[in-house]
Amino acid sequence: MERKLIKFVLLAGGLAVSSSLWAAPSTPAMLSNTCSACHGQFGQAVGPSIPTLAGQPASYIADAMKQFKSGERTGSVMGRVAKAYTDDDFNAMGEFFSQKKFVRYPQKVDAAKVAKGKELHEQNCKKCHTEGGRESEDGGVIAGQWSEYLHITMDDFASKKRAMPKKMAEKFEGLSKDDRDALVNFYASQQ
Repeated sequence: MERKLIKFVLLAGGLAVSSSLWAAPSTPAMLSNTCSACHGQFGQAVGPSIPTLAGQPASYIADAMKQFKSGERTGSVMGRVAKAYTDDDFNAMGEFFSQKKFVRYPQKVDAAKVAKGKELHEQNCKKCHTEGGRESEDGGVIAGQWSEYLHITMDDFASKKRAMPKKMAEKFEGLSKDDRDALVNFYASQQ
């Protein structure tokens, strides 16, 4: 009886050890699956208040996630979600999404506001948000993002709920609510 018990314990222990040896580490795609519930498959958001992650710079995504985790950047869900990941996870997820195609969906925009927004972009934003907002030296891709998300972001910047780079703050503070709305229309119109 004792021999059977020893054999059973050894067998159970061996199975426990061998199963942990077979467990594969999380891949960037696996880590990013959590994001798809809100940000869409492969980060291509289809909800108007959620940003598209696909095609964003890897460092921008990783930095944003670190800010959510630390509480420096607020969000309704993101602060809680970010706490479950490491910096290495954020870097892997950023790299994963940066390799995906940014999909721009047609949106309803006001042509007059688009024209005014283009002028404001040229005067205030073009230096950092190049190619009509398709590229950015410090931030993410804003051209083609959902207008509702862009409005939320602009409001967060205006209320100081969300921090922005000092050089952006200098330009942003001179913009009225109508100016910000025009910029949103311009960026949302970019296909």
